[in-house]
Amino acid sequence: MSKPFLIFGATGGVGEALARRLTARELPVFLSGRDGEKLTGLATLLGVRSAAGGVTDSDDIARIVEAATADAEDGLAGLAFCVGSIDLKPLQRASAEDFAKAFHLNAIAAAIAVQQAAPALKRGNGSVVLFSSIAVDQGFTNHAVVSAAKGAVEGLGRALAADLAPDVRVNVVAPSLMDTAMAAPITQSDAMAQGIAKLHPIPRLGTAADAAALAAFLLSEDAGWITGQIMRVDGGRSHLRTKG
Repeated sequence: MSKPFLIFGATGGVGEALARRLTARELPVFLSGRDGEKLTGLATLLGVRSAAGGVTDSDDIARIVEAATADAEDGLAGLAFCVGSIDLKPLQRASAEDFAKAFHLNAIAAAIAVQQAAPALKRGNGSVVLFSSIAVDQGFTNHAVVSAAKGAVEGLGRALAADLAPDVRVNVVAPSLMDTAMAAPITQSDAMAQGIAKLHPIPRLGTAADAAALAAFLLSEDAGWITGQIMRVDGGRSHLRTKG
């Protein structure tokens, strides 16, 4: 069997878009996600294997990695951890539990997933993609919880790239706000969505396909000399200021 790409969070917007992009190239993919019914439907549609489970349960992660690599003697071609959260609230209302939950979901779970998959990734000379946010280096209000968690992901990505070199490449994709189900509490207001879109030099919100395209590139052999990088897909927002 060819080396598969393991996608955590395949039932989310970016995870599904990445799964569709890879399978369109006839690449083998193994899907995982919390929503078992949606996961089964997507796996059936794409003709790939899957295993449901939550990433905050280390036993679930181990089970998913084992299922993905059971018939992959040559290891994994890649792992994409398309999992995240958008926890927005004023600092005064953020609890220790809020910070802990976001850190576990975004950073600890990603670390455990890569740790469990590392032997198979090394056998396959694979690649890893994690997901952050441009909020980490931009300093937005009400973003303390998510920025702390995603900042940890960026540090984790660089450390993993060093730990796993030269066999495995690790990079982090940092998008700006995307029009996905996760961001619905923000984007469901047309006025707010349009206002945020205009803050970007390319004046629109991102899409799951935008982030998935960069992730697919980083997972591919075309990115064979790229590792330890934080790469932004953000319509220019993180670095450009244009006249509006």
